[in-house]
Amino acid sequence: MRTQLGDRRTLSATRDGTDGRAVVVACPPHPQAGGDRSDSRLRAVSDALPPGVDCLRFDYGPWDEGVGEQDDVWTALDWARREYDRTALFGFSFGGAVALAAMADSSSGTQPAAVSALAPAVGSVGERVLTGLDVLDCPVQVVYGERDDTADWEPVVERARGHDHTVEPFPADHFFVGQRARVGGCVADFLADTLPDGTR
Repeated sequence: MRTQLGDRRTLSATRDGTDGRAVVVACPPHPQAGGDRSDSRLRAVSDALPPGVDCLRFDYGPWDEGVGEQDDVWTALDWARREYDRTALFGFSFGGAVALAAMADSSSGTQPAAVSALAPAVGSVGERVLTGLDVLDCPVQVVYGERDDTADWEPVVERARGHDHTVEPFPADHFFVGQRARVGGCVADFLADTLPDGTR
């Protein structure tokens, strides 16, 4: 198995100590730039989720040019579906792009209840990011920094708006310096609202 899910208690324990009925699968940023499951944006979303909604932060397997990483997303989603009643998907930067790109192949599995992409870029995995936005029929959120000069986010935002997906701009750079808690709350609120009753 490529994806390193790690210890479930570490990665997805709820704050109230109960087993969650819902889970958010969180995709880390680019592994070749040091991105992993401990990323502060992933932790901010995890910390902001309500009791009863767990968060599975995972690491990708060996670098595979963004292709194997899309398979890793499906591996994590498949595991989450076996363990939980409902799943949602989130990713930051490369993780947001990979999450959307993985959705471009509808034959891989059932779509999650919702998808949120924070600062995704077309360049990291190509046009499949935009195709993912085209085929998703669940609630979708794209969050971006208006001062982001790192990621090529404009085509993603334009396509998301064209499909009437939720688009949330922040007066921030690519890394959301000084705004991580606020961004985490924005993403967590969107995802939790799509998950089963009783999780809010």
